[in-house]
Amino acid sequence: MRPASAATGAASGPATAADGASAAKGAPAADGASAADGHLDPAAADRTVADRTGADRTGAPSGRFLARATLLSALLSVAGSLLGLGRDQALAHLFGAGAGTDAFLVAWTVPEMASTLLIEDGMAFVLVPAFSVALARRAAGSVARDPVRALVAASLPRLCLAFAAMAVLLAAGAPALVGVLAPGLPDPSLAVACTRLTATCVFSFGLAGYCSAALRAHRTFLAPGAIYVAYNIAIIAAMVVLGDRWGVRSAALGVAVGGFLMAAVQAPSLCRRLAERPERPAAARGQDGERPLTLALVSAVLLFALCRQSQVLIERYFASGLPAGAISHLNYAQKIGQLPMSLALMLCVVTFPVLAQALARGDTRRARERIERDLVTVTCIALLGAAVITACAPQIVQLLFQRGAFTAGDTAATAAVLRVYTLGLLGHTLVGALVRSYFSAGRTTWYPTGVMAVGMVTTAVVGAWAVGPWGACGIAAANSVGITLTALLLLRGLGRHSVAVRVRRTVAELAKPVAAAVGAAGAGFVCAGRLASPPAAVGAACLVVTAVYLLLAWILDVAGARSTASFVLLSLRRSLTRLDSHGR
Repeated sequence: MRPASAATGAASGPATAADGASAAKGAPAADGASAADGHLDPAAADRTVADRTGADRTGAPSGRFLARATLLSALLSVAGSLLGLGRDQALAHLFGAGAGTDAFLVAWTVPEMASTLLIEDGMAFVLVPAFSVALARRAAGSVARDPVRALVAASLPRLCLAFAAMAVLLAAGAPALVGVLAPGLPDPSLAVACTRLTATCVFSFGLAGYCSAALRAHRTFLAPGAIYVAYNIAIIAAMVVLGDRWGVRSAALGVAVGGFLMAAVQAPSLCRRLAERPERPAAARGQDGERPLTLALVSAVLLFALCRQSQVLIERYFASGLPAGAISHLNYAQKIGQLPMSLALMLCVVTFPVLAQALARGDTRRARERIERDLVTVTCIALLGAAVITACAPQIVQLLFQRGAFTAGDTAATAAVLRVYTLGLLGHTLVGALVRSYFSAGRTTWYPTGVMAVGMVTTAVVGAWAVGPWGACGIAAANSVGITLTALLLLRGLGRHSVAVRVRRTVAELAKPVAAAVGAAGAGFVCAGRLASPPAAVGAACLVVTAVYLLLAWILDVAGARSTASFVLLSLRRSLTRLDSHGR
């Protein structure tokens, strides 16, 4: 979703723009002391601060800190994703892909929506910029009262009341909600019972999202990255222990328990961060630079997240009228297809606070460079995963799920849907990366919400037309069309409605990994088709796809691949030369 510095979040907050707009690109290992006179050299002191806190005196994090934080976040994301796959495997093994699983997945819509609204998008887009501004004002010593604690006191109690009220309303209105989400279910009573259990996650996910946003703004990534590990462990444990007695209700109970664990694993870290005293004594001056959490900003962010997640609602609405198991096939395919996107967007999870803090300091140049670099990087990672999935989708599904009540027919149906989903994987990844740039300044903008609404309507229209002739694959195609259109519109409006990114140059750079992924997927498909064993087919396809993708990336010079390769080879040559010299 970390090495010690990333895990402990050593930086207290960004400095103001007055401290300087440029920042060190790395953090050299210097102790900051002058051996000649025993005094601290200013330049060396800057390096010392960068080593200890992950940021220089401008508040900009060092490249080393970002690399460590991203690596640790990615490792925790992989761990959470693997446990998520284990959760889905347990669900498929214990309950198959029938009416009971469909009923649970209708109830699963609540935590899916809550996760997007309250953890991944909504709370993060609102609170990370707000905490970034508060940290900048704390570092500048611009107010008498600690801005960070003032923000918590003003926002957390009100949000907790809102989360609790919404959870109660969802639990009470579960029958009506199930009727709207899946009107085609033959027996909605099981879905209603599961929905009343999962409704509690609105409150628990809200707390977890608040803690995650606050900690990441403080550059603390360990506890936020571990939340899905705790969450999925709770669900798996509940199904294993109570599955025979409660059926799929056990999974819903695991969702309820796991939601509170997500908040519990972060609470100690947040309490420690809030208990810290500001490094500088605050000067009693005006409330300059304060950006309150306005209703307009919160509404814009939440409506965007709601429109984005509504694609799942549209899918399940249409799939509820198909034969039993269609909702499950869509769910399993989506879970596999999201893995490359989730891994790629871990970079944006780490750099979003960096982007927000750069804008809080007024450093638009650094913000622009950060956005452009992130877009190309996440595209490269996501498309490599998409190429692998396209090449060997049936073998992946068979390897992961075909056991117990999950049959070969379920494998074939899920794999077909999965390949269609990968067509929209780039769109999903770009939307996740692009929208952060729109909300990173902490100001209200309705453009992303309007664009996402256009994508939602497109998904619904295409889905209504495609579900008849193509079933679940038609629903997946509608999802891909809607999200791709949204990504294109967000990319086009980036320069006018957000940071002034060089859009044409960025689009040209994004086209290169797309071409590399197409060639790599074709080579992997041919390779996987020649092997009968699923593990062998997946392993061989991964190797072939990766090799071809990297080769084409070098030929096309994706993200400066040629210069990077030259630098790596030069470094290796120098290392070998030094080793040879020492050996003699």
